[in-house]
Amino acid sequence: MKILLVGEYSRLHNSLKEGLQIIGHSVTLISTGDYFKDYPADIKLKRKFYTGIGRKILVGMYRLFGVHIASISILRQFFSYSEQLKGYDIVQLINESPFGIEPKDEKKVISFLKKYNQKLFLLSCGADFKSVSYALSDALPYSLLKAYKDGLVPASHFDFALKYVSQPFKELHEFLYTQIDGVIASDVDYHLPLKGHPKYLGLIPNPVVLDSLEYKEVPINGEIEVFLGINRSNYHTKGIAYFEKALAIIQQKYPERINLTVAENIPYAEYIESYNKAHIVLDQVLSYDQGYNALEAMAKGKVVFTGAERVFMDFYKLQDPVAINALPDAALIAHELEKLLLQPNRITQIGRKARAFVEKHHDARTIANSFITTWQKA
Repeated sequence: MKILLVGEYSRLHNSLKEGLQIIGHSVTLISTGDYFKDYPADIKLKRKFYTGIGRKILVGMYRLFGVHIASISILRQFFSYSEQLKGYDIVQLINESPFGIEPKDEKKVISFLKKYNQKLFLLSCGADFKSVSYALSDALPYSLLKAYKDGLVPASHFDFALKYVSQPFKELHEFLYTQIDGVIASDVDYHLPLKGHPKYLGLIPNPVVLDSLEYKEVPINGEIEVFLGINRSNYHTKGIAYFEKALAIIQQKYPERINLTVAENIPYAEYIESYNKAHIVLDQVLSYDQGYNALEAMAKGKVVFTGAERVFMDFYKLQDPVAINALPDAALIAHELEKLLLQPNRITQIGRKARAFVEKHHDARTIANSFITTWQKA
């Protein structure tokens, strides 16, 4: 099959592309690289006007004339490749707003892709209208918007998520759902908001390319190495403050037992190597399942603090933990860290189970086949 993957989040489409190519399909990936993470793409659209004098021009033009020149730039680049974006059997969008541009411009992209290709699918693997609406409801005890709902952090810190429930993005969502052949969730966090929707085709787990992620047990000789990666743009939705408070508790109680490494806003190629020496990786709070960064760390045999709620355990029929469920409570996170410090043999045990879990449920080849089957049936 000839497949076009549109947009990128956390290397998901790159990994899916590799899996699809391994099983014999022709795949093209077009994206902007997911901001500072700079993931590769066959067709890379460049974000302009976001730094220096360019940003001042961008803001000025938008305030004075309502013209988003950065969005127009991406749109023009997209259409400059129009002949390379026709004739695909399958097109899949990474998000309702796959290029992160103005909704009216995303509609033009979607309309073009729908017109000149066979089938159009949507992946729900990040903030979108359905997931943000669900997070704003009281369906779950906590969500990525907890700090906003609790009145602890102003709405401006959640713009990247809350924009999806604004009127322009709601209209984009409604338009898109008239165009797609179906929507697929990447994990339990996105499965729950979509359950029962007529366009929902089910959950297909995130694909992980295991060949590039070496499993290696890190010897425990004294200090426990802990890694915390921070992306300032989603600091609050990932619940990073809970980790920072928990670490302060542990470092005060066991100053000689823990060595902390913090990495902030670094490109993917650097990030994926930065925690190789770690025993424990602190990924995120406020989720119910693992995202991409957690899965890659688990594949390397790390003990990852992330979403691993009972709903996740039940979905995969797990009896033993493959990750540490990071609840929005700094004292509880500190307690889980303390247990690992006092019983370091558990680090190796959980790390082995984490690798085995990713091998069984997330191997890119297996996941690619699941996508092919789902696309063909729709």
